[in-house]
Amino acid sequence: MGNPFDLTGRRALVTGGATGIGEGIALALAAAGADVALTYRSHAPEEVQAKIKASGRTSVAVQADFHGMDEAAATQVVDFARDGLGGLDILVNNAGIIHRSNSTDMSLDEWRRVLAINLDSVWLLSQAAGRHMVAHGAGKIITVASVLSYQGGLGVPGYASSKHAVRGLTRALCNEWAPHGVNVNAIAPGYTATDNTQALRDDPDRSRALLERIPAGRFAEPSEIAGAAVFLASDAANYCHGSTITVDGGWMAR
Repeated sequence: MGNPFDLTGRRALVTGGATGIGEGIALALAAAGADVALTYRSHAPEEVQAKIKASGRTSVAVQADFHGMDEAAATQVVDFARDGLGGLDILVNNAGIIHRSNSTDMSLDEWRRVLAINLDSVWLLSQAAGRHMVAHGAGKIITVASVLSYQGGLGVPGYASSKHAVRGLTRALCNEWAPHGVNVNAIAPGYTATDNTQALRDDPDRSRALLERIPAGRFAEPSEIAGAAVFLASDAANYCHGSTITVDGGWMAR
């Protein structure tokens, strides 16, 4: 039996792959042998692509704004990855935003923006990739949920709602596509040192409160979330369907 974590010859699309958790996942998939397509919005992808090239793998990148994405735009992103890499075996729905606001103050526009990027785009890209994967009888779709897929958080009603929905969507797609050889699973990261948590890390009181609750006593590095993605993308996870792997330093155990 070969290495079940080996991704040599696989082709992956990672949304938001130029920074943060997406960058960590893209680099880890490449290190495991996959060629990687990235989407990015404002962070230039060249540095990540250079690292992928240094690992001996191929990468392509496309700029995409997931706010207001429709079926045609989602299909274009998936087709770009397939054409650029010669196929598509893995989709990692990582791109997302967070808007911090008291529920009494959050505008409808901000609510809709968070849901559009964090949920609508996940649905549309999964649907576009899923059509291809179901037809071929194989594929791995990984969504990036959150510990707030289980909790409500403070001052992030749109984000918490979207991440609850992502976990539900993961299960719903699993029920339909597992019989066709497509694995749909999720990762639920805990508090990670990314742009999305910068405001929390800069607030001494909030940062202290969070760190006191995390048994590991620190925020995760983006690269520490990536191992779960490699596992779910690999043959080692062929019997994982509809699962959510929590990578949180013990947050949910406290």
